[in-house]
Amino acid sequence: MMQLDRISVDIINSAKTYPDGTQGLKPTNLYIEPGEVLALLGPSGCGKTTLLRMIAGLESADAGSQILFGDQDVTHKPVEKRHVGMVFQSYALFPQMSVQANIGYGLSIRGVAAAERKQRVGELIDLVHLNGLEHKRPSELSGGQRQRVALARAVAVRPRVLLLDEPLAALDAKLKETLRDELADLLRQLGITAIHVTHDQQEALAIADRLAVMHAGRIMQVGRGEDLYRDPKHTFVAEFLGRVNRIHRSPEAKARKTIELGAFALPCPEGLLDSNTLFVRPEDIHLVPPTADVATAKVIHRTFLGERIELKLQLSPELTLMAEAHNHCSYQVGDTVGLSIPSTRLLNPEAE
Repeated sequence: MMQLDRISVDIINSAKTYPDGTQGLKPTNLYIEPGEVLALLGPSGCGKTTLLRMIAGLESADAGSQILFGDQDVTHKPVEKRHVGMVFQSYALFPQMSVQANIGYGLSIRGVAAAERKQRVGELIDLVHLNGLEHKRPSELSGGQRQRVALARAVAVRPRVLLLDEPLAALDAKLKETLRDELADLLRQLGITAIHVTHDQQEALAIADRLAVMHAGRIMQVGRGEDLYRDPKHTFVAEFLGRVNRIHRSPEAKARKTIELGAFALPCPEGLLDSNTLFVRPEDIHLVPPTADVATAKVIHRTFLGERIELKLQLSPELTLMAEAHNHCSYQVGDTVGLSIPSTRLLNPEAE
């Protein structure tokens, strides 16, 4: 099994300003542990690809920026001196070369002896499950197989850091779901420090050890996916990771120390008394029989999504919530339902 070095990546006060004055990345600090898989997650234009290109050496950083690989300062080193591996959305394979020639290309131009090159390529073909396809050309492969070739080629040269730029974006939804699990397993087996850019939250949650959620050129929050989902510190993070309902609190509700759910007043937990807006995930709204002891709502829309049912609930003219139920839920449009929200599931992220 190929062993790769594990090094840290330390981004210190790094920013990128383009010649026209546009700030693609605001001053950013980020530390990636040796062997960690970190996802840069955010919408288009948030700065994640700019940061990835700066780490690679494809974009120059503003004065005062610092990028360290382990204890080596690579801020001003060109891309060919940083020894990174890259996997792109397009895969960028050589169409005239076979699978094994594509994987071994970087080794060939580095002058690696033929015997060692053959051994490394063979190990990687086994690792990415391309046995029997060694002599095929990229045009004869499926999208998933081409993605595996691109990954194997990137790690064949034993890079210090692996950079992945939307590597699954070109695949259909079903194949993407299969390959994201395979990619996660491969990265763990390799043990390489990897930085993975994506706008797909499911992909980031499935693959990365930690997520750095980005917006408007800055990192909003860094942490394990589950922690960011359950305890977002910013409104943007709460709304970008999954779906979420907003519940606004009127001055009167704050004065009464309650949360208004239509005609029902829910006691507000002590730690949330000063909050103007609270958030709750659709799956944390529990549907119960309607009684005087719970909030009630009318089902105004019902969507069957296979493994679950999504219900749009109107509690008052001003308040509509989305709830999720199991796929055997019998409530239909027009029904009145009760709903319960555990106070521990209420989110209170800071406004941006």
